Amino acid sequence: MTLPSDTLAHITALTLAHYEQHADEFWQGTRAHDVSQNIAALLDAIEAAPPLELLDFGCGPGRDLKTFKELGHRPTGLEGSARLAAMARSYSGCPVLEQNFLALDLPEARFDGVFANAVLFHVPSQALPGVLRQLHATLKPGGVLFSSNPRGNNQEGWNGERYGAFHDWPAWRDYLLAAGFAELTHYYRPAGLPLEQQPWLASVWRKR
Repeated sequence: MTLPSDTLAHITALTLAHYEQHADEFWQGTRAHDVSQNIAALLDAIEAAPPLELLDFGCGPGRDLKTFKELGHRPTGLEGSARLAAMARSYSGCPVLEQNFLALDLPEARFDGVFANAVLFHVPSQALPGVLRQLHATLKPGGVLFSSNPRGNNQEGWNGERYGAFHDWPAWRDYLLAAGFAELTHYYRPAGLPLEQQPWLASVWRKR
């Protein structure tokens, strides 16, 4: 079923409103999360010489922006919630674009890498191909996209006040290949646990 544009806009507005209203508790609940495995997966795949131009897509309050900056790179954030964007600027000292994921305006061939950690699952599957094409376009030739999403059986809908689409690996791979990416690797998180206890699907892709 194809959703009308006003329904997609409503989905986005309600999901962003949740983050806007719960920005402080979201920060407290996520600031200590260890995503060093994911950061390394992105950086290790980039072939350009540092310092790297990086886009933290859906940067939230700026935890990973600050990490990238401390590693000597030049990160830019992108966030749809005004409160989270302001928090990210204050915490990281990095520039943060305030953009709706369904109304992106990204520079062409600007970034060596895009870090999309725990964010693209909020994009309705109908809109996902367009978002991925724009991420592909904002990468330099040979640039790298990292993504991590809660996995599922290709169901989507509301989870409380937030909308989510939960893809399995074959479906996610098809979306990325169709957008022009070449597969590098994928893995499940947290590391060291049985698959049934690894709810996160992480993957790394290169712009062809």
